[in-house]
Amino acid sequence: MGTPAIDTSGVDSDIYSALGFKELGKGVVGTPRILSLLSSLLEKSVEKNETESETVNFKDDVAIFHGLRAPTISIQHYIDRIFKYAGCSPSCFLVAYIYVDRFVQQTDVHLTSLNVHRLLITSVLVAAKFGDDAFFNNAYYARVGGVSTAELNRLEMSFLFSLDFRLQVTVNTFQRYCSQLQKESLDVHQIERPIRACGIKDTWQSKSDKKCATTILR
Repeated sequence: MGTPAIDTSGVDSDIYSALGFKELGKGVVGTPRILSLLSSLLEKSVEKNETESETVNFKDDVAIFHGLRAPTISIQHYIDRIFKYAGCSPSCFLVAYIYVDRFVQQTDVHLTSLNVHRLLITSVLVAAKFGDDAFFNNAYYARVGGVSTAELNRLEMSFLFSLDFRLQVTVNTFQRYCSQLQKESLDVHQIERPIRACGIKDTWQSKSDKKCATTILR
């Protein structure tokens, strides 16, 4: 469903392929590698921030993303779930990662297990709307993310205003993040500035998925 609108012609084709965005013109095959790389980076950031929070009291100026308790679903499984049901392009997840990076810099929010899931579903929603040529509405994304439509609407507005609606991602920026992720995946270098570590059918595949759709995040 989600063909990316962003022009990636200037991106190194080897890196683009290695991250699983596409198989050199054959389309997406299986689960893109970008998903596991992003989940790994986010998990490391959350772990580091929560370790530091034991000695430093972080101030959360955007409390709307802060849940009452950590969801039981892991970051990896949550990202996989979004990819499975939302039908957005693989490059949409990198754009979402860029948005989250901008968000934490703009707000000085630290990623934790209490806010990372809401930031993920919101950033992917915004990235799909801005970059993909087709996307599902907020009600559908809310079901995928396990929140109410009203809450996702509020999260989206807060996210957009926090970014000052700066959603444009240049080819150079996209290329830079691709290169950083590739370096991370090869364990050659750490990402230069880690996040605060410093159409598919509109139906569910099974009853169990539908049952838990609005109970993932509390």
